[in-house]
Amino acid sequence: MSKQLPKTGEPWDTLSDRLVGLGENDIDWRNKRSAVYVFHPGDDVLKVAKDAYALYQSENALGLAAFPSLKKMETEVIAIAIDLMNGPESGTGNITSGGTESIMLAVKSCRDEAASRGMYVDGANIVVPHTAHLAFDKATHYLGLEIRRVPVDKELVADVSAMREAMDEQTIMLVGSAPCFPYGLVDPIPALGDLAVETDTWLHVDACVGGYLNPFAELEGIELPPWDFRVEGVRTISADLHKYGYAAKGASTVLHRTKEQYAHQSFSADNWPAGAMTTPTVAGTRPGGAIASAWAVMHYLGVEGYRAKTRSIINARTKIEAGIETLGLQVFGAPHLGLIAFGAADGDDLPIYGVWAHLHSCGWFSGVVAEPNGIHLMLSPSHEEVADDYLSDLTEAVAKARGVAKTGGAADGEAPTRYA
Repeated sequence: MSKQLPKTGEPWDTLSDRLVGLGENDIDWRNKRSAVYVFHPGDDVLKVAKDAYALYQSENALGLAAFPSLKKMETEVIAIAIDLMNGPESGTGNITSGGTESIMLAVKSCRDEAASRGMYVDGANIVVPHTAHLAFDKATHYLGLEIRRVPVDKELVADVSAMREAMDEQTIMLVGSAPCFPYGLVDPIPALGDLAVETDTWLHVDACVGGYLNPFAELEGIELPPWDFRVEGVRTISADLHKYGYAAKGASTVLHRTKEQYAHQSFSADNWPAGAMTTPTVAGTRPGGAIASAWAVMHYLGVEGYRAKTRSIINARTKIEAGIETLGLQVFGAPHLGLIAFGAADGDDLPIYGVWAHLHSCGWFSGVVAEPNGIHLMLSPSHEEVADDYLSDLTEAVAKARGVAKTGGAADGEAPTRYA
């Protein structure tokens, strides 16, 4: 497609209409029928996130000396995060562009810390459960490391004994998820912490999904294994503000147990005419709007606001899970948070991707999983309002898929794209 910059500008009213038109084929997440990509906490929170972003959209966190407001806001957000995740006084970190960057920085810090101790790190490895996010593959690809994915146990969580067997003298990091993206399950972080302490290995907890949900779920009586800095071996945590923190995209956090290990996160160079430059994250320029949005939403909601949103998520998941089981389907593992994956029961030949396709035709937009095949939901507070509608359409979708299979029609067809 060929496109040139117009010779003269267009008025905003015209451009605004065109922008709306460009999005006519996008998912309409505002109707609460999307369970991936967007976390809908309610129009009031969305407005706070948007307005705060706009107030600081031109400010640049590369220059914190020029914008002490951003330094103050980032420092406060990180302090809140460290407190929520039971970190020590020595805890620190940064706001990043997203979970992938947070994970990248944790792996980079681990690698450089190992190198500072004299370890030869070219080709060093990290050991992760099979359910760990693909961002770890990206991190090892960029950083010259090897990733070793280990099958999970029958409960679909990290198999600590198998991970131990996968380690060798070149292993620098262990990884656990709280929860994992595919199934919404929290790995046995305490057992991984014991292994990390025993072998003097860096343990990273990927709480990109759960970091700003788990603390409030626990306050609501959800029992989780200790998953954060309460576990001695945990050195870093990644947690996304633009997921269940409800901030504007893109905002995540990378959190360190100590300032000493955090020192290995930054990049410094001075071999050019403009003097030395040190940056704490992969990005140089960092949008002030993302920092302001996270700060504003945190202060707008407070503990009680986050608890209320979490209750809505738990209510939606509980209702949907009960409906799934009533239909003879099975939930994979035992999720307790906002993620759920489900499919046909063992021995049932229900074409689950056919079920997904019918739901999609009804306007429900969600991902899928494989191993086994299933439908994947990442629930938001707003889904409590539409849980009954979802179950009604799911009932119809299951009946239709069974009918197609019974008459010998196409069963699953092609598997839909999986979303991460």
